Amino acid sequence: MEQTPAQKPYHVTLGDVFDGPMDLLVHLVKKNDLDIYDIPIALIVDQYMAYIKLMKALSIDVAGDFLVMAATLAHIKSRMLLPVDEEQDDETEDPRMEIVRPLAEYLQIRHAAEDLTERDRLDWDVFVRSYTNGDESGGEDPEGLIQISLFELIDAFQKIIERVSPQHFVDITLETISVKSRISEIADLLEERGSVTFEEIFEEQATKGQIIVTFLAILEMAKAQIIRVMQHVSSGVIRIFNG
Repeated sequence: MEQTPAQKPYHVTLGDVFDGPMDLLVHLVKKNDLDIYDIPIALIVDQYMAYIKLMKALSIDVAGDFLVMAATLAHIKSRMLLPVDEEQDDETEDPRMEIVRPLAEYLQIRHAAEDLTERDRLDWDVFVRSYTNGDESGGEDPEGLIQISLFELIDAFQKIIERVSPQHFVDITLETISVKSRISEIADLLEERGSVTFEEIFEEQATKGQIIVTFLAILEMAKAQIIRVMQHVSSGVIRIFNG
């Protein structure tokens, strides 16, 4: 039977606004406090695939480069499992270097880009003026706010969804109008308050489905640059601002 428009799965296409597979690797290295020159490849492969699985479950379109990276990591993992010839051990390159080299180069380029960004931040704090409605977090230092990555946002989302349902969810079908309506509601909230924390956007009595709709709405708004998602360095609080 052919699906009606209301029954079709809602998909979020990341585009160029969000992070790519190298950013996910960097996130995993930081999250696990690893040395990039001594990466436990089995751990990274398992965690990388867990993120890919979750993104697919959320109907987030995973770009081909994520899958290419997954194949590369799986290949490295398989090479690490092969027995090593002791006579050739000194001459054989560590299979992990296949990913370590590009990762080190990527980090170098990213750090250089971040340094250039820091040199020119005119009016950066304009959007973090005092908050209304007695928002106690309004005293946070604007200089302590940093751009948050997609994967840090996914981590924050997982903590919220686990409060409602500790069981893993797989197949999710959402109506397009639900996400569009939630985008409108979030826009109205930000128009009224100027900014809200990530957790405040999720209602306390929200169902798992409502939480997922809200998260997809946040991704769509961030992609369209309607909002900015920032994190305070000291407190770790994630805050959403009007774009």
